[in-house]
Amino acid sequence: MNTNKTWEELRQLKLQGMASRYSAILEQRLHQQLEAHTMVAMLTEAESEQRTQQRTQMYLKLAKLRYSAYVEQVNCKPERGITAEQLIRLSDCSFIEKSENILITGATGCGKSYLACALGRQACVKGHKVFYYPMNRFIEQPRGGRLHWPGWMEVT
Repeated sequence: MNTNKTWEELRQLKLQGMASRYSAILEQRLHQQLEAHTMVAMLTEAESEQRTQQRTQMYLKLAKLRYSAYVEQVNCKPERGITAEQLIRLSDCSFIEKSENILITGATGCGKSYLACALGRQACVKGHKVFYYPMNRFIEQPRGGRLHWPGWMEVT
């Protein structure tokens, strides 16, 4: 068995996750290497993780979020009008599967856009496509356009 040829074939098949995990396995001592079925399971898991990470990065790039915000960073104080329980409920992104909308309102500078970006990032991580645009672009968008495609989360 030629390990270099196997590694090269994994790369040619664009199985980068498997190829990198295979390299790590080959660097182990012979007595530490795994059984075949365990190694195949690890390789497929690595490839799945790699593809999920690539998909998430692509969705985040296409989303063009205004802020690099994370749900964990959102400040839940009473004066901001959002509780930790509400944020947890929103961060599971179940509103997307239910085709529900979220309307974020508040005074200027209270963190509406930041919250929207945090929820948009969370949706990308959960495997949803997101497109961020400010309210003026939302109003200018013609009806029936790109913003109303199924599977797209509208963040304003």
